[in-house]
Amino acid sequence: MPRSVLFCGLFVFLCLGGNAQISPGPLSRAHTSLEGSTKCTLCHSFGLGTRKFKCTGCHTEIRQRLSEHRGFHARIVKNPGSDQECASCHTDHLGLGFNIVKWEPSHDEFDHRQTGYLLEGAHARVVCGRCHAASHLVASERKTIRVRDPNRTYLGLSTQCSSCHTDEHRGQLNSDCGRCHGFQSWKPAQSFDHATSRYPLTGLHAKVGCDRCHRTISDDSKPYVQYKNFPFASCSDCHRDPHKGAFPAGCQSCHATSGWKQVRESSTFDHNRTKFPLNGGHARVECYRCHKTSNFKEPVAHTACADCHSPDPHKGQFPGQDCARCHTEERWKPSLYDVQKHQTSGYPLLGKHAAVACDKCHAPAGRDTLYHVKHEACKDCHRDAHGGQFAGAPYRDGCQLCHTLEGFRPSTFDLAKHQGTHFPLSGGHAATACADCHQSPPGQLPPLPARYKFETLSCVGCHHDPHQGKLVASSKQDCNVCHSVRSWKQIAAFDHSTTSFALRGAHRAVTCAECHRSSDPAGNRQIVFTDAPANCAGCHEDVHGGQFFIDNKPVECSSCHDESAWKPSLFNHETRTTFSLKGAHQLVPCAQCHKEKENRDERSVVIYSRAPRRCAACHSNL
Repeated sequence: MPRSVLFCGLFVFLCLGGNAQISPGPLSRAHTSLEGSTKCTLCHSFGLGTRKFKCTGCHTEIRQRLSEHRGFHARIVKNPGSDQECASCHTDHLGLGFNIVKWEPSHDEFDHRQTGYLLEGAHARVVCGRCHAASHLVASERKTIRVRDPNRTYLGLSTQCSSCHTDEHRGQLNSDCGRCHGFQSWKPAQSFDHATSRYPLTGLHAKVGCDRCHRTISDDSKPYVQYKNFPFASCSDCHRDPHKGAFPAGCQSCHATSGWKQVRESSTFDHNRTKFPLNGGHARVECYRCHKTSNFKEPVAHTACADCHSPDPHKGQFPGQDCARCHTEERWKPSLYDVQKHQTSGYPLLGKHAAVACDKCHAPAGRDTLYHVKHEACKDCHRDAHGGQFAGAPYRDGCQLCHTLEGFRPSTFDLAKHQGTHFPLSGGHAATACADCHQSPPGQLPPLPARYKFETLSCVGCHHDPHQGKLVASSKQDCNVCHSVRSWKQIAAFDHSTTSFALRGAHRAVTCAECHRSSDPAGNRQIVFTDAPANCAGCHEDVHGGQFFIDNKPVECSSCHDESAWKPSLFNHETRTTFSLKGAHQLVPCAQCHKEKENRDERSVVIYSRAPRRCAACHSNL
């Protein structure tokens, strides 16, 4: 079939409503002017092979950016010479209300780095419409953008600050704002270095606020700060001359930017040529300390120290005395008043007082420091270490009776002096260290002073009662009834016959501890004295295993034994048993008959009350 016939048929088909058959759907609102089957070729290329688009044929502003390799599209389009990639983001034929711009991942989450302009600092917090507005479009770019509403385009902006921001300096400074300002904030201008200007800031000038020199100018337009066209060649351009022209050489001849009140060492002014040469510490004093006004020709009194140094730092404690006796011009401290000069005062420093620092007695209080202090008694300076125990007679706080200026310790109160007290030391007391008796009361925080005055001088005043009140002494007796000050364990003075249990026989050789033993099972020292048992069974074990009872009561050991010795026994076999020992039996030892034993309470006991009575029991060999 000839191509002319085919083309005519296709044309008739399109005219008769074929558009509804070949179009995928209505175009978006932006492309409504391209609606109609006769306009398809404006956007599409038909023919053999792959279908092609003609997007950049209309959107020349995008084509220009692709060719110049700038902007967002130039970064995401892999093949700038083809329009095939446009459809991956901008699809159409989906209706009038469809937005053909596809944001990845979304409009609000768009990564602005893909445009080639990173949003830093304060820019990152600005909404898109603040920058992408018609008022910020570059005029040359605006002509190429096809969008009808310039507020809806994201093209046409410049990366120059001036494209969005007004020049606050009115052309006074370089147009490159980044030389002084950063993206974080407009103020302060952190990148600006005043040292690169025609007036580098040195000394105290570096601490002066910018607005002190750069004033705000108000005209018909918005006020702005002046940065150019103001004088700064001499000090008088900014500073008033406080000397009223007295020094024609200029401020820099005496002063530097490091400080107005400190005169430069290289100054041509020599104070030594005046009536008051500056020596020692005076050379370091600022001029204004003496020259109260800026008129240096006004006379300054300087005959005496008090002419300048007033009020008197000692508040009249040294009337009429020359300051040079204790101080020099080099410095006020340390004072020249040493120990040697102190010896001429009303209180010469002796012993350890000579090594005490001045401020220990003369407490530093500035002008209120006291130099004429009380010194008649030790307690004028020293705290009473004994808590007033020696305030009364005969001592009356006379520290010198026990101590010297060479040192508080050791005390001079020795054994010989102690013998003159109410408690002379003898025996073991004479060998006891002072601190063993004179201690701080226990359980006190902070600790109280050691005791030297005691409520009682009896033994229990210092010593713990090991008898726990079991031996209560009468009003005429004390521990010395049994003990002496020579030794606690030496109790020879005690007479046991004065008790209800006189020591006789073998008891006289028994040590006290064998009878007076601890009653505490844990082994604590609780010795029994008055409650010690007086019967044999209280101390001695029943070796007979309970064989001798009358009416269920144990028979006293004294019926067979006495205190002289346990053996021989006093037992009368004729009167106390039913087995007479008359005849040959009388000569037989007890053990010949009483030899049978049995175990009682884990020990072997000789049988007496149940001894055999039949002859055959003993005489088995007959």
